Amino acid sequence: MYTISNRLKIFSISLIILGALGWSYSYVNSHKSLEEVKEILAHESSHGDSHVDSHEVANHGSESNKDSHTELSHHSNEDTHAEHVMHQIHNRPYAALYVAAFFFMMIALGVLAFYAIQYASQAGWSPVLYRVMEAITYYLLPGALIVLLIAIIGDKHIFIWMDPEVVAHDELIQGKSSWLNKPWFIIRALIFIGGWSLYRYFSRKFSLAQDNDSGNKFFKLNFRISAGFLVFFIYTESMMSWDWIMSVDPHWFSTLFGWYLLASMLVSGITVIALITIYLKSKGHLDIVNDSHLHDLAKFMFGFSVFWTYLWFSQFMLIWYANIPEEVTYYITRIEDYTIPFFGMIIMNFIFPFLVLINSDYKRIPWFIVMAGIVILVGHYVDVFNMIMPATVVDRWYFGLPEISALALFSGLFILIVFYSLSKAPLLVKGNPYIKESENFHY
Repeated sequence: MYTISNRLKIFSISLIILGALGWSYSYVNSHKSLEEVKEILAHESSHGDSHVDSHEVANHGSESNKDSHTELSHHSNEDTHAEHVMHQIHNRPYAALYVAAFFFMMIALGVLAFYAIQYASQAGWSPVLYRVMEAITYYLLPGALIVLLIAIIGDKHIFIWMDPEVVAHDELIQGKSSWLNKPWFIIRALIFIGGWSLYRYFSRKFSLAQDNDSGNKFFKLNFRISAGFLVFFIYTESMMSWDWIMSVDPHWFSTLFGWYLLASMLVSGITVIALITIYLKSKGHLDIVNDSHLHDLAKFMFGFSVFWTYLWFSQFMLIWYANIPEEVTYYITRIEDYTIPFFGMIIMNFIFPFLVLINSDYKRIPWFIVMAGIVILVGHYVDVFNMIMPATVVDRWYFGLPEISALALFSGLFILIVFYSLSKAPLLVKGNPYIKESENFHY
């Protein structure tokens, strides 16, 4: 029986407190007035003063009323630009919080889907890892509700279609208003979260009941509900990806987006399973887990990294080749304003894991898996960052206190909840018909 250590509790609670304090400070500091934003812009453009002077000299001989109109127009444009920048600066703490909250929620959701696949396929290698998977999925309900809460409170700071002023002047968003409206958004989200959580609750209940059952009754029940859940999941995951991520750019859409996000969820979730398993083994638990189990986890990390890359390239290539203005603007913004995170994400999510994990022997070395896993998780956090930030803060981004604080807050919460769940049941399932096969698994 695993017991969460006091050191781990203190560490996770410290992360939560420091993250909350850091984010609160960044939130207060982000609420700059229009005059303060104008000063920031004036400082940034101080090297362009000569351009303004030459423009004034060139128009020196114009009529006085034309000069007056030009000056008013110039000031009006400056005010409008300053207002946009002010809103982008205000949006940043909300967006940073949303990115971190969604990232940890999607890890738990990816693990839940992977767990259901193990039951539905009656996999023989993985039962020794079921308790780790169940512990990670324990974060899903609170994590998903937090994401929804941030979306509701942050509303127009994250989703421009929640801003009535924007909708009133945007015919395209008006055309999508039957789907993109706040009440229907919340109802759909509660259906998603409710369905995922119900499956998680009953699957965990049947898994624990199977420990004390002499037959296979609860295993069969788990098999049936897992098969049904996967049908529900594939639909709701796609709709969730449209609502919670893709609608931050309501003018843009991709028919591959649901699959793209699914690949990111699965590889991130499997990576966390591997990291927690290796951690538990280092503490003297899960001795039954051998290098063949780690090898299979690393194979899935490798395989889904390649699958993610395939979907990323398919989405990018089709949009680039078609060259439709409404579609290419998504990538133009990210390539021009987010060059380092955009291309760095490809290196971390594909090139690095491909080179490190392609060798079969390396997949059995724990520290190699940990190294690859950390890079993969950072890469997929950056992927979510690239999905949200360009639509909310445009080019007013950098990785600073809001992002670090949000990551600390949710990583602390994730660690505390997951390891608390691990301490609530034996780390090894009993009564599962495939447990002996899993214990003796060698590849």
